[in-house]
Amino acid sequence: MATSDMMEILDPGFLSTVQDAGRYGWLRYGVPPSGPLDAAAFQAANTLVGNAPDAAGLEITWTGPALRITRDALIAVCGADFELRVGRRPVPVWHSIVLRAGEVLRFGARQSGARAYIAIDGGIALPQYLGSQATYLPGGFGGLEGRALHTGDHLPLHPSQLDPFAEAGKCCPPSQRPPYSSKPILRVILGPQVEAFTQEGIVAFLSSSYGLSATSNRMGARLQGPSIAHTGTGSSISDGVIAGCIQVPPDGQPIIMLADHQSTGGYPKIAVVLQADLPLVAQLLPGDQVRFQIVERTP
Repeated sequence: MATSDMMEILDPGFLSTVQDAGRYGWLRYGVPPSGPLDAAAFQAANTLVGNAPDAAGLEITWTGPALRITRDALIAVCGADFELRVGRRPVPVWHSIVLRAGEVLRFGARQSGARAYIAIDGGIALPQYLGSQATYLPGGFGGLEGRALHTGDHLPLHPSQLDPFAEAGKCCPPSQRPPYSSKPILRVILGPQVEAFTQEGIVAFLSSSYGLSATSNRMGARLQGPSIAHTGTGSSISDGVIAGCIQVPPDGQPIIMLADHQSTGGYPKIAVVLQADLPLVAQLLPGDQVRFQIVERTP
């Protein structure tokens, strides 16, 4: 759809990418779903501006961008707790606010969390690749030229379908937000290859704290802590991988697979994090600690 409405990136921040709800149906060919690491915040932002849940917006990491839109727009920022300003006036996260044509939204200090999501009424209107606008950085496709945003980039926007001034002021209350923490307890279902670990290894996994490594990325959250002992070599026949599964390489340090995960993997999987708890992983910073708690599958 041709459009003259644009978002201009004045400062991209540390890492900002275009994401929609994800690219599904291609994992058999080695193409991961991508999409937001924190799906709850992403969907909340879209809801606040009247978009469909899969409308494309921005995922920002660690430091936020500065941007300008050429039309009056309803926007929302959800996820990590940033200081936000439009001109000189502070504006809140988890709220729908109006950005008048030509005004600049700037991100200030981050109080907590790692990632935030920016939704604009109508959504970003880039071409789809394999049915999605989601950026997959390792593959170099999706989003804007398959890359992170740069200063001076212009992103086309779908036309607005609402009156931003009439719709502004909506809020996602704290009771409906994920229970973010720098020390979350992640609920897991053991398996599918729990027999590949010693009893001592399983006890260590369930009784220890693991810190997020600075080498983590959108593919996986690498954790550091007490070694999880295998019964064998720490390798297995490669099989399917999904977001949330916890692989344990031969070094005994677990990796929680995230949205850009590979299609198959040859490390045994000790457990799978509930999808509802993956937003808590998305908001971790290097050094933050996690623990794991078993939940039982219901029939």
